[in-house]
Amino acid sequence: MDKIIWIAMAFLAGAFLPLQAGLNSKLAKTGGSPVHASMISFAVGVVALIVYIFLTSQNVSWKGIREAPAYAWAGGVLGAFYVTVIVLAFPKIGPGLTFGLVVAGQLLISMLMEHFQVLGAQPQPVSIGRILGMLLIIGGVVVMKKF
Repeated sequence: MDKIIWIAMAFLAGAFLPLQAGLNSKLAKTGGSPVHASMISFAVGVVALIVYIFLTSQNVSWKGIREAPAYAWAGGVLGAFYVTVIVLAFPKIGPGLTFGLVVAGQLLISMLMEHFQVLGAQPQPVSIGRILGMLLIIGGVVVMKKF
């Protein structure tokens, strides 16, 4: 049962990405700056997480966070890049192509992370089947672009 909940949550998180992109794009159009809209999105997210931490009495180890390797902090930079690029791409190429490319990029890097066991990813060697699946996804993105 626990696995089903996480599968549903992952699907829901993916389903929310185009909505978030549309909302952030609207904010950028209204405010005039995609970077400003991305910053506001992150600020609202930080407030939401602070509220969640206090409401659920999360036990945060600030000492442990300070001891994290320097590269672990790059997640925030990657998140800012992602949100800003989505805000810029969404109105120019549309949500379908934007997220088709996002999914293709995510799956390609995920496959490589699993193959090389990067950042604690479970080992899953690259195989012909996985490469074929990746090519099908890229083919789907090409078809979406054409039609």
